[in-house]
Amino acid sequence: MSAKDLLRSHSSVRKYTGEQIPKETVIDLIQTAQMAASSHFVQAYSVIWVTDEEKKQKLGELSNNEFQFKTAGAAFLFCVDFKRLQVAGQKHGVDIVADSAENVIVGVADVGIFAQNFVIAAEDAGYGICYIGGARNNPKEISELFNLPDYVFPLFAMTIGTPTKRNETKPRLPVEAILHENDYNAEKYDTLLDEYDATMENYYASRSSNQKMSNWTKQMADFLVEQRRPFIKEFLASKGFNWK
Repeated sequence: MSAKDLLRSHSSVRKYTGEQIPKETVIDLIQTAQMAASSHFVQAYSVIWVTDEEKKQKLGELSNNEFQFKTAGAAFLFCVDFKRLQVAGQKHGVDIVADSAENVIVGVADVGIFAQNFVIAAEDAGYGICYIGGARNNPKEISELFNLPDYVFPLFAMTIGTPTKRNETKPRLPVEAILHENDYNAEKYDTLLDEYDATMENYYASRSSNQKMSNWTKQMADFLVEQRRPFIKEFLASKGFNWK
């Protein structure tokens, strides 16, 4: 399929055949991901490929996603990484400033862009993937599990493998809701979100599995009504990121 069709066909996969992904394939996917854009070329990312079965199981437990780790062909932990940049600075007698809010944003953006390149390459090869933000449920324990040093923190995990089935693509917000021309327009949201809720209600009721009665605004209201993972700021400070 074309690149555009591939991008439009994405859906998360949570159950795989268990077929292991060869090392040469993993290396190829990583090399492809590395060609992603990077802010000022800092390349502030590292990936832990979890091949140890005990560690893979533990990562699944700490991420509250044990099931999909059991069947995945490979599992990864994607990290923001300024440790390598610290070493680069030391080679020139410089102590880098890693712990600014700006650099946290840079690192998160770098990892996200890098990971999406990885995903596109994997899906182009016929695999399915699932991002796992649950890795931030227990970042301290996960950091200890993989010996992450200062200036490195886990952003999300990912499973990849041969899907047992392909899920339907989930309808996204209408373009009009996210595209603004020249000025930001919040007045259009009431109408557009009502229309999108109707679309999502129909999708959830008619999809082939896990049918439910729900819509997008209700899900977001329930999700964002309280602060989530309030320990993250303190954890990041413990890794050397103090938000200066």
